[in-house]
Amino acid sequence: MAYVIGDACIKCGSCAENCPVSAITEGDTQFVIDANTCISCGTCAAGCPVDAISEE
Repeated sequence: MAYVIGDACIKCGSCAENCPVSAITEGDTQFVIDANTCISCGTCAAGCPVDAISEE
């Protein structure tokens, strides 16, 4: 199950830097996770300073 980034995202980039498969890109208002690339490792969620990332 892929992870998703919610509205609490502050666009710090921590998630994208930590993603081992580069599944996260910067969107207009927040970062976005590509569900087809995400391996559901949870590294992005663990490194998010505002807990904006959760399992889909």
